[in-house]
Amino acid sequence: MIKVVSVNIQRFVLLVLVQVLILNNIHISGYINPYLYVLFILLLPFETPKWLLIILAFILGLTVDYFSDTMGMHSSATVFMAYFRPYVLGIVMPRDTYEAGTLPQMSYFGFTWSLRYGAILIFIHHFVLFFIEVFSFSGLFHTLLRIIISTIFTLFLVLICQVFMNKKN
Repeated sequence: MIKVVSVNIQRFVLLVLVQVLILNNIHISGYINPYLYVLFILLLPFETPKWLLIILAFILGLTVDYFSDTMGMHSSATVFMAYFRPYVLGIVMPRDTYEAGTLPQMSYFGFTWSLRYGAILIFIHHFVLFFIEVFSFSGLFHTLLRIIISTIFTLFLVLICQVFMNKKN
């Protein structure tokens, strides 16, 4: 239990630092905005209670908001993502159920499962984040294109991180 908490605190700090110091400065053609910090929510244990999941998502989003000066946009998107995480886990669940002690990682469930799980939740996060950012439907197709391209790029980064985590373990 203490090891899980310690690993998640380290992961939180590392992902926030990478996000605010490196990835917030990357905007490719105005369409690609990588948000790797969502990996924290994606990798929380299955047994995490929903109330704790939402609180952790709020703290994560608020931390990124503070350093990015975005006034609650990331908080809203991460809370929305965390709220839907249990439902997405139910959708992508393997034939059996999730065993106690397993984590939502590529090393446990494989590439295809990680791709579906990550793609759905990252899309939800980006959808909420980008529509809050523009707060309008006037540039609907431009916003949808940004959502899709940024989701693909963020998903790529998330999967790469998981591959490196598998090699470390």
